[in-house]
Amino acid sequence: MNILAPVRRDRVLAELPQCLRKEAALHVRKDFHPRVTCACQEHRTGTVGRFKISKVIVVGDLSVGKTCLINRFCKDTFDKNYKATIGVDFEMERFEVLGVPFSLQLWDTAGQERFKCIASTYYRGAQAIIIVFNLNDVASLEHTKQWLADALKENDPSSVLLFLVGSKKDLSTPAQYVLMEKDALKVAHEMKAEYWAVSSLTGENVREFFFRVAALTFEANVLAELEKSGSRRIGDVVRLNSDDSNLYLTASKKKPACCP
Repeated sequence: MNILAPVRRDRVLAELPQCLRKEAALHVRKDFHPRVTCACQEHRTGTVGRFKISKVIVVGDLSVGKTCLINRFCKDTFDKNYKATIGVDFEMERFEVLGVPFSLQLWDTAGQERFKCIASTYYRGAQAIIIVFNLNDVASLEHTKQWLADALKENDPSSVLLFLVGSKKDLSTPAQYVLMEKDALKVAHEMKAEYWAVSSLTGENVREFFFRVAALTFEANVLAELEKSGSRRIGDVVRLNSDDSNLYLTASKKKPACCP
């Protein structure tokens, strides 16, 4: 995909998309961080400005629906006869967040054990990790813990956003889903991840989920830029703790004049 192409009108985010369940959310604020809103209004977003790209890796067991999830959002298609991903593949999706062009690079990794070593070499440098499991397969939920551990070997746990995504919701009965969601919320809490349930077949929650990923990674990147001192050069590595108390509540320490 050409990152210079115009942003699609349905990829423009003027407000912070909301979480699926407050019981397992990275935060429950209804608006972007005031420092982020202010910086965008004053065009002080630094390297998060034009054509900034955030890397997002998607991991999980074979056949849990990683490729279908990405294809539903990026191409609005669903192919039940897809071929298993070999190694890695990726898609680029452009957004406009608070008036600033911003892109997500979605890395689709193989779920087969024999390709894990190949795929893991692409984990490094992720701003977000999406761990996918099948809502109709308890074992795939249990395996998400190992997938996360593998992904975090190549990334700083304090500088990435985590999302636990249950796929194939259309195949669950209401009663089955309630039971699985209870377990998934527990796992998400242990991971400190945000929980979502989606259906790539029907498209349920897919668009809302990726909008949420785009908004939160954008917000985290802008906050990282604002944390840099004036003496630092653009491109320097900045470590942020993604805990709410550090990442989202630091506005009171040093606020721009325009912020309340």
